[in-house]
Amino acid sequence: MSHGFSRGNADNTLFIRYLTEGIFVAQIYVDDIIFGSTCASEIPKFVDLMTSEFEMSLIGDLSNFPGLQIKQLETGIFISQSKYTRNMLEKFGLGNSKHAHTPIGTTTKLTKDETGEYVDPTMYRSMIGSLLYLTASRPGISCSIGMCA
Repeated sequence: MSHGFSRGNADNTLFIRYLTEGIFVAQIYVDDIIFGSTCASEIPKFVDLMTSEFEMSLIGDLSNFPGLQIKQLETGIFISQSKYTRNMLEKFGLGNSKHAHTPIGTTTKLTKDETGEYVDPTMYRSMIGSLLYLTASRPGISCSIGMCA
C-alpha cells in the first residue's frame, strides 16, 4: 500500500497501481504472487521491491493458477478451466453427465419441489461454490449458476 497500490474492490487479494502509461496488477494467493503490467518497465522495479522485502524466486511465465490453465501466445492470453471442470464433475459424481451448451434457459423460474428428494445442503453449497469459480472462464453460465445459488 505504501508503494501506491490499492486493494481491488471485489477481491482483497488483488492489488492495483494505476500508472500514467497504464496499470500494474498483483494477485496474491497464499504464498504465490502473480503480477503483470501494461508498462514493461514496471516489472523489474516490482521484482526488485519484492525481493528486497521477501525471500522469493521467479518461476517464469504463468501457466497455471489454482483451477486455471493459462496459455500465453503472441495473439493473446487464453484461460481454460478444463482440468478443474473434469475434477469438479468427478468430485460430485457427475463425470458421465450429458453435456449442454446452456444449462438452463434465461427465462426459467425455479420453484420449490415439495415432493423432491432431500439434498445435502453442505454438498449443494460446495457444488455452487465450485460452479461460481468456473465462471472465471465461462461467464456465459453466470445466469444459470446465479439462479441455482
